[in-house]
Amino acid sequence: MANIFGSLTAIVLLISFFVAYKNKAAYEGKISETATQKGNLAKSKVRLKTAQDGVKAANDKRTETEAEIAKLTEETTAQQKAVDDLKLQIEAKTAKAAANKEQLDAIREKTAQVGELKGLAAKMRELSAEREALIQSIADTEAKLANLTAQNSQADGQVQTVRGRLETMSSGQSLPTLNTRIRSIYPTWGFVTLAAGNNGGVVTGSTLNVVRDDQTIAQLLVTSVERGSASASIIPDSVAPDTTLMVGDKVVPAAKTEKSTRN
Repeated sequence: MANIFGSLTAIVLLISFFVAYKNKAAYEGKISETATQKGNLAKSKVRLKTAQDGVKAANDKRTETEAEIAKLTEETTAQQKAVDDLKLQIEAKTAKAAANKEQLDAIREKTAQVGELKGLAAKMRELSAEREALIQSIADTEAKLANLTAQNSQADGQVQTVRGRLETMSSGQSLPTLNTRIRSIYPTWGFVTLAAGNNGGVVTGSTLNVVRDDQTIAQLLVTSVERGSASASIIPDSVAPDTTLMVGDKVVPAAKTEKSTRN
Protein backbone atom coordinates (compact mmCIF):
# COMPACT_ATOMS: atom_id res chain seq x y z
CA MET A 1 0.00 0.00 0.00
CA ALA A 2 2.82 2.31 0.88
CA ASN A 3 4.42 1.59 -2.52
CA ILE A 4 1.18 2.47 -4.33
CA PHE A 5 0.85 5.69 -2.37
CA GLY A 6 4.45 6.57 -3.13
CA SER A 7 3.93 5.89 -6.84
CA LEU A 8 0.83 8.07 -6.91
CA THR A 9 2.71 10.83 -5.13
CA ALA A 10 5.52 10.65 -7.69
CA ILE A 11 3.01 10.79 -10.56
CA VAL A 12 1.30 13.82 -9.03
CA LEU A 13 4.68 15.55 -8.59
CA LEU A 14 5.61 14.82 -12.21
CA ILE A 15 2.28 16.21 -13.44
CA SER A 16 2.70 19.31 -11.26
CA PHE A 17 6.23 19.84 -12.60
CA PHE A 18 5.01 19.49 -16.21
CA VAL A 19 2.16 21.97 -15.68
CA ALA A 20 4.51 24.43 -13.96
CA TYR A 21 6.96 24.14 -16.85
CA LYS A 22 4.21 24.82 -19.40
CA ASN A 23 2.93 27.79 -17.38
CA LYS A 24 6.46 29.23 -17.19
CA ALA A 25 6.93 28.94 -20.97
CA ALA A 26 3.54 30.58 -21.59
CA TYR A 27 4.38 33.36 -19.09
CA GLU A 28 7.72 34.06 -20.73
CA GLY A 29 5.99 34.15 -24.14
CA LYS A 30 3.47 36.67 -22.84
CA ILE A 31 6.28 38.82 -21.42
CA SER A 32 8.09 38.80 -24.79
CA GLU A 33 4.87 39.63 -26.65
CA THR A 34 4.10 42.45 -24.21
CA ALA A 35 7.59 43.92 -24.66
CA THR A 36 7.17 43.83 -28.45
CA GLN A 37 3.79 45.53 -28.25
CA LYS A 38 5.18 48.20 -25.93
CA GLY A 39 7.99 48.87 -28.41
CA ASN A 40 5.53 49.15 -31.30
CA LEU A 41 3.30 51.39 -29.19
CA ALA A 42 6.23 53.70 -28.38
CA LYS A 43 7.12 53.99 -32.09
CA SER A 44 3.51 54.71 -32.97
CA LYS A 45 3.35 57.40 -30.28
CA VAL A 46 6.48 59.06 -31.70
CA ARG A 47 5.01 59.04 -35.21
CA LEU A 48 1.68 60.32 -33.95
CA LYS A 49 3.40 63.11 -31.99
CA THR A 50 5.42 64.11 -35.07
CA ALA A 51 2.29 64.21 -37.22
CA GLN A 52 0.34 66.13 -34.56
CA ASP A 53 3.17 68.65 -34.18
CA GLY A 54 3.25 69.11 -37.95
CA VAL A 55 -0.51 69.68 -38.12
CA LYS A 56 -0.42 72.12 -35.19
CA ALA A 57 2.47 74.09 -36.71
CA ALA A 58 0.72 74.18 -40.08
CA ASN A 59 -2.44 75.53 -38.44
CA ASP A 60 -0.43 78.11 -36.51
CA LYS A 61 1.12 79.39 -39.75
CA ARG A 62 -2.14 79.29 -41.72
CA THR A 63 -2.99 82.91 -40.91
CA GLU A 64 0.52 83.95 -41.97
CA THR A 65 0.16 82.26 -45.35
CA GLU A 66 -3.31 83.73 -45.88
CA ALA A 67 -1.93 87.20 -45.14
CA GLU A 68 0.82 86.73 -47.73
CA ILE A 69 -1.75 85.50 -50.26
CA ALA A 70 -3.84 88.62 -49.58
CA LYS A 71 -0.74 90.77 -50.10
CA LEU A 72 0.02 89.05 -53.41
CA THR A 73 -3.61 89.55 -54.45
CA GLU A 74 -3.25 93.29 -53.75
CA GLU A 75 -0.03 93.35 -55.79
CA THR A 76 -1.81 91.60 -58.66
CA THR A 77 -4.64 94.14 -58.54
CA ALA A 78 -2.15 97.03 -58.50
CA GLN A 79 -0.20 95.57 -61.43
CA GLN A 80 -3.42 95.04 -63.39
CA LYS A 81 -4.42 98.67 -62.75
CA ALA A 82 -1.01 99.81 -63.98
CA VAL A 83 -1.48 97.72 -67.13
CA ASP A 84 -4.92 99.24 -67.71
CA ASP A 85 -3.52 102.76 -67.24
CA LEU A 86 -0.75 102.05 -69.73
CA LYS A 87 -3.28 100.75 -72.26
CA LEU A 88 -5.29 103.96 -71.92
CA GLN A 89 -2.14 106.03 -72.47
CA ILE A 90 -1.26 103.93 -75.52
CA GLU A 91 -4.74 104.45 -76.95
CA ALA A 92 -4.47 108.22 -76.37
CA LYS A 93 -1.01 108.41 -77.97
CA THR A 94 -2.19 106.32 -80.91
CA ALA A 95 -5.16 108.65 -81.47
CA LYS A 96 -2.86 111.68 -81.27
CA ALA A 97 -0.44 110.14 -83.76
CA ALA A 98 -3.32 109.48 -86.17
CA ALA A 99 -4.54 113.09 -85.81
CA ASN A 100 -1.02 114.43 -86.44
CA LYS A 101 -0.73 112.31 -89.56
CA GLU A 102 -4.06 113.64 -90.84
CA GLN A 103 -2.91 117.21 -90.19
CA LEU A 104 0.39 116.52 -91.96
CA ASP A 105 -1.44 115.12 -94.98
CA ALA A 106 -3.59 118.26 -95.10
CA ILE A 107 -0.49 120.48 -95.00
CA ARG A 108 1.14 118.47 -97.76
CA GLU A 109 -2.00 118.91 -99.85
CA LYS A 110 -1.97 122.67 -99.27
CA THR A 111 1.73 122.80 -100.08
CA ALA A 112 1.10 120.98 -103.35
CA GLN A 113 -1.67 123.43 -104.29
CA VAL A 114 0.36 126.57 -103.70
CA GLY A 115 3.76 125.18 -104.64
CA GLU A 116 3.80 126.73 -108.11
CA LEU A 117 2.25 130.09 -107.16
CA LYS A 118 4.47 133.14 -106.90
CA GLY A 119 4.26 135.59 -104.02
CA LEU A 120 3.47 132.90 -101.46
CA ALA A 121 7.03 132.16 -100.35
CA ALA A 122 6.34 133.20 -96.77
CA LYS A 123 3.29 130.96 -96.60
CA MET A 124 5.32 128.10 -98.02
CA ARG A 125 8.03 128.60 -95.41
CA GLU A 126 5.40 128.72 -92.68
CA LEU A 127 3.74 125.55 -93.94
CA SER A 128 7.09 123.84 -94.35
CA ALA A 129 8.10 124.70 -90.76
CA GLU A 130 4.72 123.49 -89.50
CA ARG A 131 5.15 120.27 -91.45
CA GLU A 132 8.60 119.68 -89.95
CA ALA A 133 7.21 120.34 -86.48
CA LEU A 134 4.43 117.82 -87.08
CA ILE A 135 6.92 115.27 -88.40
CA GLN A 136 8.99 115.69 -85.23
CA SER A 137 5.82 115.47 -83.09
CA ILE A 138 4.86 112.24 -84.84
CA ALA A 139 8.34 110.82 -84.25
CA ASP A 140 8.17 111.78 -80.57
CA THR A 141 4.70 110.27 -80.23
CA GLU A 142 5.79 107.05 -81.89
CA ALA A 143 8.80 106.82 -79.57
CA LYS A 144 6.57 107.37 -76.53
CA LEU A 145 4.13 104.81 -77.89
CA ALA A 146 6.93 102.26 -78.28
CA ASN A 147 8.11 103.00 -74.73
CA LEU A 148 4.59 102.60 -73.34
CA THR A 149 4.18 99.36 -75.27
CA ALA A 150 7.41 98.01 -73.75
CA GLN A 151 6.25 99.08 -70.27
CA ASN A 152 2.91 97.39 -70.89
CA SER A 153 4.63 94.14 -71.87
CA GLN A 154 6.84 94.32 -68.78
CA ALA A 155 3.84 94.98 -66.53
CA ASP A 156 1.94 92.07 -68.13
CA GLY A 157 4.92 89.82 -67.39
CA GLN A 158 5.03 90.97 -63.78
CA VAL A 159 1.29 90.34 -63.39
CA GLN A 160 1.65 86.83 -64.81
CA THR A 161 4.58 86.13 -62.45
CA VAL A 162 2.61 87.30 -59.41
CA ARG A 163 -0.46 85.35 -60.50
CA GLY A 164 1.59 82.20 -61.00
CA ARG A 165 3.16 82.56 -57.56
CA LEU A 166 -0.24 83.23 -56.00
CA GLU A 167 -1.81 80.17 -57.64
CA THR A 168 1.08 77.96 -56.52
CA MET A 169 0.90 79.20 -52.91
CA SER A 170 -2.89 78.88 -52.85
CA SER A 171 -2.58 75.22 -53.88
CA GLY A 172 -0.29 74.58 -50.88
CA GLN A 173 2.86 73.99 -52.94
CA SER A 174 6.31 75.54 -52.68
CA LEU A 175 7.45 77.46 -55.74
CA PRO A 176 9.01 75.34 -58.55
CA THR A 177 12.10 77.56 -58.43
CA LEU A 178 12.90 76.40 -54.87
CA ASN A 179 16.34 74.80 -54.59
CA THR A 180 17.80 74.72 -51.09
CA ARG A 181 19.69 72.49 -48.64
CA ILE A 182 19.17 70.94 -45.22
CA ARG A 183 20.75 73.33 -42.70
CA SER A 184 20.39 71.19 -39.55
CA ILE A 185 18.83 67.87 -38.49
CA TYR A 186 17.07 66.90 -35.24
CA PRO A 187 16.51 63.12 -35.55
CA THR A 188 15.19 62.75 -32.00
CA TRP A 189 12.32 65.11 -32.78
CA GLY A 190 11.94 64.07 -36.38
CA PHE A 191 12.45 67.44 -38.10
CA VAL A 192 15.01 69.47 -40.01
CA THR A 193 15.67 73.14 -40.78
CA LEU A 194 16.20 74.50 -44.29
CA ALA A 195 18.47 77.23 -45.63
CA ALA A 196 15.59 79.01 -47.42
CA GLY A 197 12.24 80.47 -46.39
CA ASN A 198 9.61 82.81 -47.86
CA ASN A 199 12.24 84.59 -49.96
CA GLY A 200 13.23 81.25 -51.53
CA GLY A 201 9.69 80.05 -52.29
CA VAL A 202 9.03 77.71 -49.31
CA VAL A 203 5.29 77.45 -48.47
CA THR A 204 3.86 76.20 -45.17
CA GLY A 205 2.09 72.84 -45.51
CA SER A 206 3.85 71.90 -48.75
CA THR A 207 5.70 68.64 -49.35
CA LEU A 208 9.39 68.65 -50.31
CA ASN A 209 11.74 65.97 -51.66
CA VAL A 210 15.21 65.34 -50.25
CA VAL A 211 17.41 64.46 -53.24
CA ARG A 212 20.83 62.82 -53.28
CA ASP A 213 22.55 61.63 -56.48
CA ASP A 214 19.38 62.50 -58.45
CA GLN A 215 17.34 60.11 -56.26
CA THR A 216 14.59 61.04 -53.76
CA ILE A 217 15.70 59.61 -50.42
CA ALA A 218 13.07 61.17 -48.13
CA GLN A 219 10.15 63.59 -47.99
CA LEU A 220 9.48 66.55 -45.70
CA LEU A 221 6.32 68.39 -44.58
CA VAL A 222 6.91 72.14 -44.11
CA THR A 223 5.60 73.21 -40.70
CA SER A 224 7.11 76.66 -40.18
CA VAL A 225 8.43 79.32 -42.57
CA GLU A 226 10.42 82.48 -41.86
CA ARG A 227 11.92 84.97 -44.30
CA GLY A 228 15.25 83.19 -44.71
CA SER A 229 14.67 79.76 -43.12
CA ALA A 230 12.05 77.06 -42.60
CA SER A 231 11.35 73.98 -40.48
CA ALA A 232 9.95 70.70 -41.81
CA SER A 233 8.94 67.38 -40.27
CA ILE A 234 10.42 64.19 -41.70
CA ILE A 235 7.47 62.24 -43.10
CA PRO A 236 7.34 58.83 -41.34
CA ASP A 237 8.28 55.84 -43.53
CA SER A 238 9.43 58.14 -46.38
CA VAL A 239 13.16 57.73 -45.68
CA ALA A 240 14.75 55.24 -48.07
CA PRO A 241 16.10 52.00 -46.47
CA ASP A 242 19.63 52.19 -45.06
CA THR A 243 19.66 55.97 -45.59
CA THR A 244 20.56 58.70 -43.11
CA LEU A 245 19.75 62.32 -43.85
CA MET A 246 22.76 64.63 -43.86
CA VAL A 247 23.31 68.37 -43.54
CA GLY A 248 23.70 69.75 -47.06
CA ASP A 249 21.30 67.30 -48.73
CA LYS A 250 19.47 68.98 -51.61
CA VAL A 251 15.78 69.87 -51.08
CA VAL A 252 13.32 70.60 -53.92
CA PRO A 253 9.50 70.79 -54.22
CA ALA A 254 7.66 67.47 -54.52
CA ALA A 255 5.78 66.93 -57.74
CA LYS A 256 2.07 67.70 -57.53
CA THR A 257 1.19 64.14 -58.50
CA GLU A 258 3.31 62.80 -55.60
CA LYS A 259 1.45 65.00 -53.14
CA SER A 260 -1.95 64.00 -54.54
CA THR A 261 -1.06 60.32 -54.33
CA ARG A 262 -0.14 60.55 -50.65
CA ASN A 263 -3.35 62.40 -49.85
